[in-house]
Amino acid sequence: MSTQAASQAVATTPHTGPAPAAAPVVTEAGHPRRWSIMAVLGAVAFMAQLDFFVVNVALDGIGRSFPNTGVASVSWVLSAYAIVFAAVLVPAGRIADHWGRRKMLLSGVALFTLTSAAAAAAPSLGVLVGARALQAVGAAMIVPTSLGLLYPSFPKRRHTLVVGLWAGVGAIAASAGPPVGGLLVTLDWRWIFLINVPVGIATLVAGALLLPEVRQPKGAAVPDPVSALALLLAVSLLVFATVQGPGWGWTDIRTVALFAAAALAAAATVERTLRAKAPVIEKQLFAGRPFTAATVALFLFSAGFAIVLLSTALFMQEVWHFSPLRAGVSIAPAPLASIAFAMNAGPLQSRFGRTAPAVTGTLAMALAAVYWLATVHTTPDYWGGMFPGLILVGLAGGLAQAPLFAAAGTLAPERATTGSAVLNMSRQIGSAVGVALLVALTPQATTTGFDHAWSVQAGAGIAAATALLTLRPRRTP
Repeated sequence: MSTQAASQAVATTPHTGPAPAAAPVVTEAGHPRRWSIMAVLGAVAFMAQLDFFVVNVALDGIGRSFPNTGVASVSWVLSAYAIVFAAVLVPAGRIADHWGRRKMLLSGVALFTLTSAAAAAAPSLGVLVGARALQAVGAAMIVPTSLGLLYPSFPKRRHTLVVGLWAGVGAIAASAGPPVGGLLVTLDWRWIFLINVPVGIATLVAGALLLPEVRQPKGAAVPDPVSALALLLAVSLLVFATVQGPGWGWTDIRTVALFAAAALAAAATVERTLRAKAPVIEKQLFAGRPFTAATVALFLFSAGFAIVLLSTALFMQEVWHFSPLRAGVSIAPAPLASIAFAMNAGPLQSRFGRTAPAVTGTLAMALAAVYWLATVHTTPDYWGGMFPGLILVGLAGGLAQAPLFAAAGTLAPERATTGSAVLNMSRQIGSAVGVALLVALTPQATTTGFDHAWSVQAGAGIAAATALLTLRPRRTP
C-alpha cells in the first residue's frame, strides 16, 4: 500500500465515540448497521434541508402574528437562515473532520432542535429571526457531516448508491417544502418549527446509539483560521447583498459596498487556498473536472430551482388567489415525482454515469419554464397549465441533484465532508440569487413579472446543462 493510500485509509477509519461502549468493528464490507445509519443520517439531512424551503408559504401568517412589521422585516425569517447556512457550511465541515463527525452532527441536531422550539415559541419577530439564524448554524453542522459519516459506513462499491439516496433526500426536501408548509400553516405557522422538536429528539437518541465516530488522525493540520474567516465573510456578505439588492436597489451605495467587500473577502479566501498549509477549502478539491462541473452546475441549477419553488407558490396565491393550503397541495406532484426519480438515482448513475441524468434534469427544469411561459395565464388553469410543468420540475429535482451531489464521491474519502459542504454552499448561494432575482422581477406579482422570472429559470437550466457538458471528463474512467 502506498503512503498516500495508507494515510487515506487511516483518515477514514471510524473511531468509536464514547456513547457506544462496544461498537461493532467496521470492516471493508462496511458497518454492520449501515442501513440503520443511513436511515438516521437521511432523516436528519431531510429535516435540516426541508426547513430552508418550508417557510416560504408561511410568511403571510408570520406577518399577521406580528403587527406593524413590513414585508421586508418578515423576509428576514428566510434571509437570516439562508445567509448563515451558506456561510457556516464549509467551516463546519472542516471542523467536523478534526473534532469528530459524529460529535459535530449530534451537536448540530441538538442545536437545531432547541432553536426550532425557540422559533415556535417566539414572542416577537426579532426573537424568531435570531432563532432562525442559530437554527441555520445547526443545519450547517448536520448536512455535510451526514455525508461524511455515510462513506466509511458503506463499502466503496456501494458509494454511488448511498450518495444517490442521500442526495435524493435533499431533492425531495426541496420539492416537499411548499406543500408541507402549506399543510402545517393551516394549523398555525408555529407548527412549521414545532414539528422539528420530536423528530430532532428521536434522531438525536438514534444517532447517539448507532453512529460511529469518524475523524482525521491525531496530528492532522488544523484548518487555517484566516481562510475560514475570509470564506465566512465572503459568503455572508455576498448572500446579504443579494438578498438586500432588490429592496435597496442594485446601484445603491450599500449594495455596491457589500458586493465589493464580498469580492475582497473572496480574493483573500483564494489567496489562502493557494498559499496556506491547511486552508478551509483545499485546492485539491477542484483538481478534478467532475467536482468543478458539479459546483458550477449546482449554483446555476439552484438559482433556477429557487425561482420554481417560490414562483409557483406565489403565482397560485397572488394571481390565481389560491389559499396557502390549496397552493401547497397543488405543488405536491413535484415532490412526488422527485421521489420516484430520486429513489432510482443510484441505479441511474451506475447505468448512465453522472452527467447524462444531471443534464436531463437541468434541461427538464428549463422545459418546465418554457411550458409555463406558453400556457400559464391570469385565468386559472391548473391541470392544463401548471400541472405538467410541476411534473417536469419533479423530474428535474429527482434527476439532477443526486448526481451533482454525488460528485463529492470523486474526492478522496477524507475530503468527503468538505466537498459536500462546498457543494451545499454553492446550492445555497444559488438559491439566494434565485430568490433575489424573483423578488426583483415580480414587485407587483403580475403575470409579466412571473414570465420574466420563468425566462431566467429557463436560462439557468440551459446554463447548468452547458456547464456540465463543457466541464465533463474527457474520458470516463
